[in-house]
Amino acid sequence: MSHTKILIVSDGFYPENSPRSHRATELAREFSRQGHLVKVITRNRGFDYSRLSVEWKLDIEQLASLRWPTLQSSRIRHLRTLKRIINRLLLILFEYPGIEIMFRVRNALRKEDGYDLLITSAVPHPVHWGTAWIRKDGHRIAQTWIADCGDPFMGCSTDTFKKLFYFSFIEKWWSRKADFITIPIENAKNAYYPDFHDKIKVIPQGFRFAEIKKVDKPMHNPVSTFAYAGSFIQNIRDPRTFLNYLITISGQFKFVVYTMQNELLIPYKEILKEKLEIRDYIPREELLKELEKMDFLINFDNNTSVQQPSKLIDYVLVNRPILNIKKNLNIHQIESFLNGDYTSKLEIDNLEQYNIINVAKQFLKLMNE
Repeated sequence: MSHTKILIVSDGFYPENSPRSHRATELAREFSRQGHLVKVITRNRGFDYSRLSVEWKLDIEQLASLRWPTLQSSRIRHLRTLKRIINRLLLILFEYPGIEIMFRVRNALRKEDGYDLLITSAVPHPVHWGTAWIRKDGHRIAQTWIADCGDPFMGCSTDTFKKLFYFSFIEKWWSRKADFITIPIENAKNAYYPDFHDKIKVIPQGFRFAEIKKVDKPMHNPVSTFAYAGSFIQNIRDPRTFLNYLITISGQFKFVVYTMQNELLIPYKEILKEKLEIRDYIPREELLKELEKMDFLINFDNNTSVQQPSKLIDYVLVNRPILNIKKNLNIHQIESFLNGDYTSKLEIDNLEQYNIINVAKQFLKLMNE
């Protein structure tokens, strides 16, 4: 059996708890399970990978530590506001501090060559920029370079501010150098420049189904219990309209939220009290077990066709009905869910396409194109 040499460069990787981390980690592990030779280059997070490198049969290297600072928050309100404005301006103008990883990736790839397949993972997109900077005719690193994009950059529709025009030159530059650009959903193609649509391939987020024991029976808690896990984006993936409706309900329920953005929820916690339970993030394996205990699960829609939360697949894997919340609330639908009627639940078609075995095959298939 021939072994494919694969290099994966990703800022996100285990034990980080994020969609990009899950994507890169599951891909690396599946390639290794299939007998390929896999090296991962990831951000330095001070984690000792020695045991996992042996267990997962991966060569894991951490980038040089990131050192570019951001202004820390202050207890003085006016100073805190000023620091937030400066940090935001640095991000808008220079993609700071994330742009530092471009230099770290470039330096790490100087000594890498002779691979069959190179997969770089964004976000952040400077991972692609650093790769494009170092990859030349005399130093291609790999025969095939796949730039994998979870979210678009210039075409991102979930950020408050649009990217400034000069970043378009950078996006077109690395897009020309990449052999393929992979995106998780078909509609996301519209967020990329038409010049490169022929390079774009749709490969969804991958999950290892073998590690998840699907629960077949519905859950009936003493009171209607439902959960959401993930981040919020004000005015886009925003829970406030839904919470404003919940505070009008006199009946009993429990809404469990796993998030690190407590500030949006605190005012509602004071009103809803025990009806709203705010929890910190927990490892994905633990989270899935907790989600199995819910009557149904909440998804706050991105209200855009070019980005889809990967959490939806986790929701499907634990086999719980999904209530999809859009900007314009469907009160009748919410009331039906609270009463145990899930006929209007969100459906995810062709679940097998998210099986990591099939996802890995699609990446390998691109080498032959």
